[in-house]
Amino acid sequence: MSTAPNPIQLQKHLSGVDYPASKNDLVQAARDHGADDDIVKALENMPDREYDGPNAVSQAVTKK
Repeated sequence: MSTAPNPIQLQKHLSGVDYPASKNDLVQAARDHGADDDIVKALENMPDREYDGPNAVSQAVTKK
């Protein structure tokens, strides 16, 4: 099982996202900012809901 991505790297790839944001918005933003496959995969594995900020995203990514 892979480890959760580094939170600093995760937020770097999500810079400029307008919250609240859907899971799909976050995945697309990460891809647009050149995120690696681990970060994209971690975002794709989050629950499909609206996220109200970077902390909510980090919490969702680290929960398994």
